[in-house]
Amino acid sequence: MTAVASRGVRGWLGNHAVLIFGLLVLLYMFTPIFVVVLMSFNDPVGRLGYDFAGFTLYNWKNICEPYQLCESVGNSIKIALLATGLATVLGSLMAYAMVRHYFRGRGTANLMIFLPMASPEIVLGSSLLALFVNANLAGQLGFWTVFVSHVMFCLSFIVITVKARLSGLDPRLEQAAADLYANEWQTFGRVTLPLMMPGIVSAALLSFSLSFDDFIITNLNSGQMITFPMFVWGSAQKGIPMQINVVGTIMFLLALGMVLGGLLLRRIRERPTA
Repeated sequence: MTAVASRGVRGWLGNHAVLIFGLLVLLYMFTPIFVVVLMSFNDPVGRLGYDFAGFTLYNWKNICEPYQLCESVGNSIKIALLATGLATVLGSLMAYAMVRHYFRGRGTANLMIFLPMASPEIVLGSSLLALFVNANLAGQLGFWTVFVSHVMFCLSFIVITVKARLSGLDPRLEQAAADLYANEWQTFGRVTLPLMMPGIVSAALLSFSLSFDDFIITNLNSGQMITFPMFVWGSAQKGIPMQINVVGTIMFLLALGMVLGGLLLRRIRERPTA
């Protein structure tokens, strides 16, 4: 019986090896998130202590207690929303032009799109700072210079993501709309844009995340303004308040809620009607 049971266990492990390995990788990836959630309920002994000393809801009830924490989160959210909105519109139109139209310099434009993604952030951030200084904006570094900087580096991610979606679409669907006497605007609005929308939404979520947690480019071009990543970096020099973990937990729950909501909405739409 022991040999049979051993062979059965080995067979089960062999059949589920990929699943087990995948679960272990996911557990490894989510461990820092579990720590952040746990620490949001931590009652530390001192400012520099990061051991779990006791359970408390004080951090959740007093999120804005650390000076400038809520202000920095607000700055990050406003910049991320504005930069994502503008970058999504411009990037989606650029992606559509590069996939559906042929023009001189198309190959060069495709190559140039990758440069901000391939360049180190310190290079892009210092280049933007030099641009603002040469434009006599050194004394006006702040919200709007950070906004322009974030639009610049988010554009590449938007274009690449939307291009991938457009490249997988069948162009005959647009040709069929044209055969049914739809003009270019009607074809784009009623056929192309709805088919592009999953890629656009994915690109916008990626852009928001990149903008919200950017530190290097923001730090070089922010002047006296403080964003959430800059607040975390500054707090780390003297002791991180536990409310930072509360903000991280809230952002994670919002992202998880949007993903689960999108999956639920897709299942509802795909459900066959009676």
